[in-house]
Amino acid sequence: MQRRHLLTAAASGAVAGAAGLAGSAAAAGSGGAALKPGKTRLISLSHVNDPARTNIYPGDPAFELETIATIEEDGYYLQYVREGEATGTHWGAPGHFNAGEPLADDLDPNDLFLPAVKIDVRDKCARDADYALTVDDVRQWERRHGRIPDESMIIMWTGWEYKWGTDAFPNLDADGVLHQPGFAPETVQWFIDTGRIGRNGGTGIDTFGPDLGTDPEFRASLLVYRRHRISLEILANLAQFPTTGASILCGGFINAKGSGSTALIYGVIPPGVHV
Repeated sequence: MQRRHLLTAAASGAVAGAAGLAGSAAAAGSGGAALKPGKTRLISLSHVNDPARTNIYPGDPAFELETIATIEEDGYYLQYVREGEATGTHWGAPGHFNAGEPLADDLDPNDLFLPAVKIDVRDKCARDADYALTVDDVRQWERRHGRIPDESMIIMWTGWEYKWGTDAFPNLDADGVLHQPGFAPETVQWFIDTGRIGRNGGTGIDTFGPDLGTDPEFRASLLVYRRHRISLEILANLAQFPTTGASILCGGFINAKGSGSTALIYGVIPPGVHV
């Protein structure tokens, strides 16, 4: 019974992934160039889900993988996964932070396929672990790369991905306070007001989330997680992701009333777009 339940869940996840790809034809226009099988390049923006190298947000449940069947004894190999929905690389639905907003099963597949830009502030974050992305940072970026398209996924590349699996990732001080960069709340509000993340865009980052680690009120998250906007968190491999011209596609399970999902987040890179 347990095996049948787990295999059913896996099949559901595959169907959800196929639905996302099926919906991509409609979203390709908003995500840049049309997808061309065999030409479009996919990269993983996710860390491998490994309990030995997964930093857990303070207070979240432990992450465990247990082997429950082996080929030698059972004829097949299977692990049992125990983790929170926000463990490791994941995406969050609006209801993750705001009551009454859409949860994972309220979203459309196209809400998980978005045009994306990458803002590289690694140097500033290396000098200041509490660095907050400002509107001036974004305007300076746009003078070089052009206006961020409406309804975009705006990714802040802090360099924190390289600290993954070490104590330097949560970067806790003696009082247990996180020190990680994030989006200034006024910058997120500006993204909303100007349409840059609009109703269906979002923010992405390679830290635990869009908030400064020192913000106990989660002000950036409260702004991002509304309407049909999503947040991508604990991203990886951002050196392989272009500054402009690419898209993101979120996989993962669609849990009933889910806050989001641990996920394989794809970078979708059309032909002719280079890092």
